[in-house]
Amino acid sequence: MKMYNPPHPGEVIKGLWLEPTKISITEAAKALEVSRKTLSKIINGNGSVTPEMAVRLSIALGGSPESWMGHQVTYDLWQVEQYKNELGVHALKVA
Repeated sequence: MKMYNPPHPGEVIKGLWLEPTKISITEAAKALEVSRKTLSKIINGNGSVTPEMAVRLSIALGGSPESWMGHQVTYDLWQVEQYKNELGVHALKVA
């Protein structure tokens, strides 16, 4: 298990692109051709980067779609790892 809490992709977008460039969520949403609500949910950590959004982010901000998906998967996996013992899953015994 990783020993750190990776940032949500929304934190990355906000901290590395929107805040330094003073671009608003509304302006970014227009450039991405998504609703302000959709982008705001991601920025605030309440939405996920989907494959389609990863392509949009890649075009608008740079980086590969795979890197944007990687941010999301890394975040999601870390979150699930925090309660994996509560999942009630047991290892299969293979003969």
